[in-house]
Amino acid sequence: MRVVFAGTPEVALPALDAIAESPHELVGVVTRPDAPSGRGRKLVASPVAQRAEELGVPVLKPEHPRDPDFQAALRALEPDCCPVVAYGALLPQSALDIPEHGWVNLHFSLLPAWRGAAPVQHSIWAGDEMTGATTFRIVKALDAGPTFGVMTESVRPTDTAGDLLGRLAEGGASLLVATLDGIADGAIEAREQSDEGVSFAPKILVEDAAIDWTEPAIRVDRRIRACTPGPGAWSTHEGERIKIGAVRIDDTHERLEPGVLAVSKNAVHVGTGTEPVKLGEVKAFGKKLMSAADWARGVRLEAGTRFGDA
Repeated sequence: MRVVFAGTPEVALPALDAIAESPHELVGVVTRPDAPSGRGRKLVASPVAQRAEELGVPVLKPEHPRDPDFQAALRALEPDCCPVVAYGALLPQSALDIPEHGWVNLHFSLLPAWRGAAPVQHSIWAGDEMTGATTFRIVKALDAGPTFGVMTESVRPTDTAGDLLGRLAEGGASLLVATLDGIADGAIEAREQSDEGVSFAPKILVEDAAIDWTEPAIRVDRRIRACTPGPGAWSTHEGERIKIGAVRIDDTHERLEPGVLAVSKNAVHVGTGTEPVKLGEVKAFGKKLMSAADWARGVRLEAGTRFGDA
């Protein structure tokens, strides 16, 4: 089949590479427009755009996929199908109707669970033991289209959202190519999603990532892992935000009041609503990422110091 791939961030690259290496003919790529980046705020092409240019594939960067010029350019490429991974823009029906076999999305959850922008983060935050990826035909309703195939993946006790998303992106790339293969030879049929088990995964905002130290340790741990690497879990120290990396629940340490820090030679513990957690890495405002012990020595924490307003 002639395919036009749509995607934007780095997580879409394994699928783009897999399609480029498959028997399908990659005739174009759709991605978000160049965006400001770095201290100089210079416009930078998306990871998908950069890889497409390396592959020598035409790149379309519409401000919005409803733009008539974009849709005309897409029609000119004559795609049979448009595979999608984390493109980042809503597709109007006029664009969905262009390829004969529609737009096929790789979504990082076991649909109908966790429809939305942040399925991996919400899966970790909810304490799911199993997740996966699903391919489905895009319709106007959010992640509600009929499904083609699934893969499953265990959520490991120490997984951050970045860890889990990386594995799903690699495994999902093969699933997406297999789905395209099945569509091309007529060996696969889309099945309507169940009305049961529907849950939603909206984008996690910076304010959502603020740690509530009064929660049980397991909830603190899940929030931090779900928000790592982005937007980054955080608390405050002396009125300034400090990003908190992955922690370890330590039921051997004496109990501490929520948010209270206990500093030893090589460790920093923080109290929660249950047992304390041992901090890993932290990033204070204007500082580089460092071990919690190094940070504690640098700021000379006093006994009874408390994070935030817990």
